[in-house]
This record gives sequence, C-alpha cells and structure tokens, in this order.
Amino acid sequence: MPAMHVRLGAFSAALVLAATLSTAASAQKKYDTGASDTEIKIGNIMPYSGPASAYGVIGKTEEAYFRKINAEGGINGRKINFVSYDDAYSPPKTVEQARKLVESDEVLLIFQSLGTPPNTAIQKYMNSKKVPQLFVATGATKWNDPQNFPWTMGWQPNYQIESIIYAKYILDKMPNAKIAVLYQNDDYGKDYLKGFKDGLGAKAASMIVIEDSYEVSEPTIDSHIVKMKATGADVFFNITTPKFAAQAIKKNAEIGWKPTHFLNNVSVSVGTVMKPAGFEAGQDIISSAYLKDPTDAQWKNDPAMKAWNEFLDKYYPEANRADVSVMYGYIAAQGLVQVLKTCGDDLTRANVMKQAASLKDFEPAGLLPGIKANTGPTDFAPLSQLQLMRFKGESWELFGDVISGDVSG
Repeated sequence: MPAMHVRLGAFSAALVLAATLSTAASAQKKYDTGASDTEIKIGNIMPYSGPASAYGVIGKTEEAYFRKINAEGGINGRKINFVSYDDAYSPPKTVEQARKLVESDEVLLIFQSLGTPPNTAIQKYMNSKKVPQLFVATGATKWNDPQNFPWTMGWQPNYQIESIIYAKYILDKMPNAKIAVLYQNDDYGKDYLKGFKDGLGAKAASMIVIEDSYEVSEPTIDSHIVKMKATGADVFFNITTPKFAAQAIKKNAEIGWKPTHFLNNVSVSVGTVMKPAGFEAGQDIISSAYLKDPTDAQWKNDPAMKAWNEFLDKYYPEANRADVSVMYGYIAAQGLVQVLKTCGDDLTRANVMKQAASLKDFEPAGLLPGIKANTGPTDFAPLSQLQLMRFKGESWELFGDVISGDVSG
C-alpha cells in the first residue's frame, strides 16, 4: 500500500506541475480583439476603384506577401487574415469601411490605408477607439504626431521633406527660376506646397509665378497646363497622383512647354505614369526615390531584386513589374511583419504601437542602399531619407547623395 501512495502522489504532483506550466504559458500570451493563438486579423482600405485606382496594386501586393508569410508558417505560428476593402478614394466611404473593419470584422489594426483625405477622415475615429492606424500609405506630415495621435503612424518619407529637397535644389541650380506649381486641392497637395514654400523661404513669393489647384473629380487637367505655360514659367512642380501626372506630362509635350519639370515621387511609376505618358515626353523630369525601381538595369543582379521577382513569380505573377507601387507594397508589408514578429505573444494594440515605435535601422528588402527605417516614442516617421533621380530613356537614373531630413507634424 505505501508504494501505491507514492505512485499516486507523484502522479498528482505531475498534474499540478502541468497545470502550473499551462497557466504560466497562457499568462504570457496577451491578446486584443483580432489576435489569437492561430490568427492575426489585419484590416486594410484601398482605392481599388475611382480616381486613385492605380494604387490598388499596393493592396494586392500586400495580400500576396501575407500569403507568402502564411505558406512559410505565419508569424510566430499565427496566420495573417488580411481583410481589404475598396473606398474608391472617397473619405465618407473610408469612414464606413473603417467602422466595418473595427466594429464588425474586429481586426487587430488597420494597416496601410491609402490616401491623405481618406486617412484624415478616420484618424480621430481610430485614435478614439485606440486601434492602430499603422504605416498609412500617404506621405502627409501629419501622421508624425505621436503626442496628439498616438495610434497613427506614417511609413514613407513625408511630403514636406520631399518638396524641401526640390526647393533647395532649385535655389542652388536655378536661383532665378520662374516656378509654376500645380497641386491637388486637398491635404495631400497642400502639404507638398507648404514644404516647397518653406524650402524656398523668403524667395517663394517672387519665384512662384502661379499656384494652380485641381479637384480630384476633374476628368482632365489639360486646361491647367495651358494656363501655366502662358505665365512663361521655366520650372514646373507637378504635385499630382498618377492619372493626372501622366496627363500633365503628355500635355506639356503636346503644347511644347519644356520647363525643368519636378514630379512628386508618389507618381514616378514607369508602368502607370511614364509609359502611358510617352517616354519621349518624360525625358529629364526630376523626382526622388527611396526604393529600388524595378525597371532600373543597375538592380538586375541585385539579391533583393531577385528575391522580389521570385516572390512575384509564385504569389502575384500577374503583377506589372514596371510599376513601382508593387515594390512599395512589398516593402511596407515587410514592415508590418517585422512589427508583428517583435510583438511575440503580446499581440495587444498597445504593444503593436510600442514595437512600431521601436524600429532601429530596419532595412526591408527593396530600399535604396543607405536608407533605413527608424522610429522612436516621439518619431513616428519610419523613413525620412531620399535620393534625387532624373528620367532618362525608359527608366530613372539616381544622382547625388542620399539626403536625410525630418519634419514632424
């Protein structure tokens, strides 16, 4: 009998130990709505239709990348459930889709929602709900404002940094320039314009001979181009999204206006802008970059570019590889995966933002050499470096050094 007591005692002790370990393991795991032992539910809003539909490939690329991650075992054993909706670049529709994602689909966070007006429309809602509005797909400066909007974070170099770089280049190379500015009449366009004027400083008033805005609902901007040519401007700063950028480049060629042409980097895609506009019409346009252009021959044997092509072969074979937006989506998706990996088993919304604000020299495959993502508790601008480039032949050629700068909201 004593031997039997010993065996039962040992068995009971083993049960207690197992229960204790199980409790400890579960105690280490922390979840908010949208996360579990098996799944991480991510929301996304894209203009798959409407005037900015050229950007829809970003959402498609990200969905393909998450399929790749899931096929390779997921993130810390959890599969990504990517729920992406169309808002047609219409802010009221964005609000509707954000509420659906947060309140009905119950996502952990919304990732890479696109556009300045759409994200502006949901920023207060996302912060009041304390749901991460993470790595928004717009370069507006306002996303770098952790004090007032701790649940919103940008991703790409902001518009003011970019336009300040163009302004400094003009002051250095063309100090007597007469500048025409065309911009989209919304927060996106006005943010670029502010940075440009700040960069020109006291000379802005005398150098800018016309500021002309267009509405995103306009079918064409041809009349705006004709108006700007009539001013005699010899520098053109083109603050437009892809559809209108292609129209502007084509119209310039048609009417024989040949200013030094600066094009914002949200519209530098060879596949969706430069080729439709006509390569000849786009010669010598100046812009800037922070990611590798898939059409640039210098990256042909680059390991990162080879990996990108292999990814597309397997998970998104129909992608237009001349469209830099595909590379953009690929890089942004890597950013989210990095954040979720570092979250470990603490998949709370607060920890997602904490890890997103703790990036240190992170280099997603596809960034230009020397460009890295860095964030901190007071720095919600992961990427803040650019390199100038000029369109030659059928591709962009980089020139000068990588330029750093930070502008907070």
